Amino acid sequence: MKLKTLEISGFKSFGKKATLVFDAPITAIVGPNGSGKSNVAEAFRWVLGEQSLKSLRGKRGEDLIFSGPQAGTNLNRASVAVIFDNSDRGFDLDYDEVKISRSVFRDGTNEYSINGSNVRLRDILELLSKVSLGNSGHHIISQGEADRILLVSMSDRRTMIEEALGLKLYQWKLDESEKKLTKTEDNKKQVESLRREIAPHLKFLKKQVEKIERTDELRRELKNLYREYLKREKTHLDYWQTEISQAKGRVSQELQALDTQISHLSETLNLENVGSAEQKAITQTEEALRRLHSRRDEISRQLGRLEGVIEVKQARLGKNDEETDRLIPLEALRQLGAELKIDLDQALREDEVTALQKIVSRVREHLDRFLTAFEHSTVESDLQTELTKLKSDQKNLEAELKTLAQDESQLLAEISRLKQTIRQAEDSTRGAERDLFELKTRRGELNSKRSELSAKEETWRHEESSYKREIEEALVLVDREILLFAEEVISVDKVIKEDRSLQEERRRQIEKIKIRLEDMGVEGVEVLEEFKEVTERDAHLAKELIDLETSATALKEIMAELREKINQEFQTGIKKINQAFQEFFEAMFGGGSAKLEIITPPVRKNRELKILSDEEVLDVVDEETVIKEGIDINVSLPKKRIKGLAMLSGGERALTSIALLFAMSQVNPPPFLVLDETDAALDEANSRKYARMVTNLSTHSQLIVITHNRETMAHAGILYGVTMGADGISRLLSIRFDEATEYAK
Repeated sequence: MKLKTLEISGFKSFGKKATLVFDAPITAIVGPNGSGKSNVAEAFRWVLGEQSLKSLRGKRGEDLIFSGPQAGTNLNRASVAVIFDNSDRGFDLDYDEVKISRSVFRDGTNEYSINGSNVRLRDILELLSKVSLGNSGHHIISQGEADRILLVSMSDRRTMIEEALGLKLYQWKLDESEKKLTKTEDNKKQVESLRREIAPHLKFLKKQVEKIERTDELRRELKNLYREYLKREKTHLDYWQTEISQAKGRVSQELQALDTQISHLSETLNLENVGSAEQKAITQTEEALRRLHSRRDEISRQLGRLEGVIEVKQARLGKNDEETDRLIPLEALRQLGAELKIDLDQALREDEVTALQKIVSRVREHLDRFLTAFEHSTVESDLQTELTKLKSDQKNLEAELKTLAQDESQLLAEISRLKQTIRQAEDSTRGAERDLFELKTRRGELNSKRSELSAKEETWRHEESSYKREIEEALVLVDREILLFAEEVISVDKVIKEDRSLQEERRRQIEKIKIRLEDMGVEGVEVLEEFKEVTERDAHLAKELIDLETSATALKEIMAELREKINQEFQTGIKKINQAFQEFFEAMFGGGSAKLEIITPPVRKNRELKILSDEEVLDVVDEETVIKEGIDINVSLPKKRIKGLAMLSGGERALTSIALLFAMSQVNPPPFLVLDETDAALDEANSRKYARMVTNLSTHSQLIVITHNRETMAHAGILYGVTMGADGISRLLSIRFDEATEYAK
């Protein structure tokens, strides 16, 4: 990589555009004081990213813009561009030529560009740091600042050397990694805080969802029971509707025929009233039997509901066993009663007040002991009372069922007896009378049959009403899919032959589940949606936390690698610089020694109190503060007892700093070095030494030397002269020494 051109326009004294071409190893810039030749060095410093206006001899950004002595000659913009030959790709850019530009306007705004594209200052600094052109300025040495590297602190000196070694880019990456790590740790804390905030709500929602899932499970179970129950009930109702209707039709037809025959025989024998009392009794008895069957069915349904309620109450009572007190044992009450009875009997026999008071005191002690032992009210008393009442109702209904069964047997026996009476009457009549009696008996049977069918029809209507009510409840508790039971086919024989008690058991199970669902309550869909949303957010945060932890681990590894790389390359670079420093120092002073040493400053300790609790201070802890290593310079002049920088004269300091800067440039040579009158304080002999070193340096870096020294000028390939006219504008004149030599010949 080579420096090709410097373009200056409107910068300081360069009111008109000036171009300096650097196609020789050493370029010298000369001119009288005040002509603006040092502005060339400052133009280099400024375009390469210098931010300190003080080092550019200004206070504000507009101080860098040309201001002529006459009104109307002021410019509004200053710009400097430096152009490099990048054919060797020293810059990591796919261009053969790289142009870095910087402009400043009167309002202080700065613009930076690379090959015409606007970029950030950071982009330029990173690009330059890769070729040892950082912003520490070690490659641009101005008049009076040659010994700056000797005056700065050990820590700043280390920074300058790191930049000269090309380590600034690694240091930037290390700083960026530290910032990213800090931000990552902050983000981890925020994510962890968010997870802690939503955890209680997520736990609550999870319980609600589990409750909803249990409810859904019960609904599914209820749906299956409903479908099985309803399809069987529909088949049962359809079958008996047809059977009862057909049977009633047959009975009606037969009764009409019997009535005709009986009427004819009655007219003949005038025996219309024979057996009428017994037949009436049979009819009444059969009606009572129908009412008994209806009551039995109603009690069965009530028992199903009661069993469901009792099961729920018992479940609640069992759940509260650990939370409620026990009931007072009957034996404790009996014991208390016995003790009180003894004391009261004794009181009745006593006449003295003192004795009575003692007895009353004992009674009070008995009561206090009893109340102390059973002072807690039974929380479960209400549930127990309800459960007791429900069980009592259950027992009453079961007892009534037994009574109804007994009554049914008695009614059937009575009907049998009445029929037997009628049959006996038939036997005692004559043939016609017997026929009439038989007809009437048959009519009674048919009337009884018709009554029985009417009772069955009433039972059927009641069952149909219950069936329709169950469908309505099923639509509310389940969904309209429950109606699909009507499409399912089941054998009529299978339903009719099945014991009706099994269907009643299905209804009881349905009632139990309905009660449990009512007790659990029905949750909204919003809970499920919120649970899904919160769960997804928690999962996202958990994944984000893992990503952050992975990122933090990766950053720590990168930082460790960067520190190791910086340390290794720094140690290697120091050795190389010391070797070159010694060589340049010996050339400057004819001997002696010079060396850079890595110094670790003493560790500063902070004493802090270790607080283990709000009130107790147990120990004192020493905490060490780590301080960055610095660079010290040790020199020893030949034939003198001078050791250390403090004992050097001004000229000796200048030569020492030049030797060090030259040594630094040898290790990781920058594309160019700018030396602004660094030879001003040298005598003729040292000037020759200086010139020889400059010539040696030019084999590694291009040199731009601003000088008054003839010895230095003599080694330059191109000489630029800077002049300034009455208009205050710096102008350039140039000459190539090889061309001048040919011309002189």
